[in-house]
Amino acid sequence: MTSSPSIGVRMAGVGSAVPDRILANADFEKMMDTSDEWIRQRTGIRERRVVAQDKGEGTISLSVEALSKALDDAGMVAKDLDLIILASVTTTMTCPSGACIVSQQLGAEPAAAFDLVAACSGFVYASNVADSLIRSGRHKAVGVIGCDTMSTVMDYDDRSVSILFGDAAGAMVLTADEDPNRGCIYQRLHADGNGWHSLYMPRKEVDVVDGAAGANIKLGNLRMNGREIYKFAVSKFTELLKESLAQCDLSVEDIRQYICHQSNARIIESAVSKLNLPEDRVYVNIDRFGNSSAGSVGLCLDQLWQADKIDAGDLIMLIAFGGGMTWASGIWRV
Repeated sequence: MTSSPSIGVRMAGVGSAVPDRILANADFEKMMDTSDEWIRQRTGIRERRVVAQDKGEGTISLSVEALSKALDDAGMVAKDLDLIILASVTTTMTCPSGACIVSQQLGAEPAAAFDLVAACSGFVYASNVADSLIRSGRHKAVGVIGCDTMSTVMDYDDRSVSILFGDAAGAMVLTADEDPNRGCIYQRLHADGNGWHSLYMPRKEVDVVDGAAGANIKLGNLRMNGREIYKFAVSKFTELLKESLAQCDLSVEDIRQYICHQSNARIIESAVSKLNLPEDRVYVNIDRFGNSSAGSVGLCLDQLWQADKIDAGDLIMLIAFGGGMTWASGIWRV
């Protein structure tokens, strides 16, 4: 499908949602052998948000809230959408898709709806796909959601994984624009399935990685090789950021905001140092929200948006990496 050179893409509205419940490092001290100092030194995290499942909170409720706020911000209603994409690894069912349930709850029918699974890269993947579909002329208004409730797939006996993750949703409404220079001016989507076993959620015993069978594996919970993920993230983060800037003939100063997946504060700090990025242009909220997987980039985008730190005409970069292994970037002219 050939994209129309005359169609641009506008970020019409942005929204986010996080649960009220806070899970602080002090709470982990009561649950396992750890300390606030140990967690902060290794991750930069002091607290994260988690859903109250007994109150019906989950991926769907956060997704509905975030997209509803994005629609309000855009001055639109759900019926104005012709597509909803939900990026998540924590939807409760694969059939129907979480996006279909979100559509039903918001009243967006007959808009198309589908889920996209790219782990922590999900929001950037979905944003790039939505931009391409609008530029093709096939869609005019797309709701993009990144949401994960990672607390629902945590093994809270596993200190190395559970301290990292929290729950959040970020969303935006993208619409066709008459200015072809608006929207995602450069994008990259990557994956390397050879590293899938470094970050995965086994549902059956047969899915457990060879050599891990003797460990205390809880099916349905996230498993992670932290050392391998750290090396992967640091490498791909700097590689992808440099590639994206070079392909667009941009300098680091040309980007107003670098909106990065909040995986680990130390990973972000490493990239800032290696690439000499202006610290005031690299937004960080992992200290307050932890790693919310597909929710993190959209949450950061909304917080910057609401704080008026992104203006029309600005160049921003969305960048993420996650299980799969996946990594993705998008440079947007707002």
